[in-house]
Amino acid sequence: MSTIAPPRPLVLKDVLLTLGDDDYQSHVSGVTFTPTASTVTWQGLSPEASMTDVTQATWVCALELVQDWDQADSLCRYLYENEGEHVAATFQPKNGAGPSFAATVIVTPGAIGGAVNAVAVQSVTLGCEGKPQLLPAAPA
Repeated sequence: MSTIAPPRPLVLKDVLLTLGDDDYQSHVSGVTFTPTASTVTWQGLSPEASMTDVTQATWVCALELVQDWDQADSLCRYLYENEGEHVAATFQPKNGAGPSFAATVIVTPGAIGGAVNAVAVQSVTLGCEGKPQLLPAAPA
């Protein structure tokens, strides 16, 4: 049996997030890729006639971001103006170090407005074409 090294917990504090050719890490406070799969079960008319499997996972990318409608190149305006577009996305949990994830996401806009006396934020969930690709860290 192999001895597995202890984990190095991830703390998100300096990430890289690009959509297309644009860098948006300063616009987001959260990035989460989430898979969803279902269990499929078939039961025949005898106890030994059963089958269980899982479906292929589908993925989404959830973004938590600040609203900035004044700047033409803000992320919330990008999402609003590019609804339905399929764009390349890259997420590197540690900017400049470690692996990254690449996916093609389907743009959807977020909410407009919010509560009084608070920073206006929005949460959006972008669909992904397939599974995000794990890219190894670049050589130093």
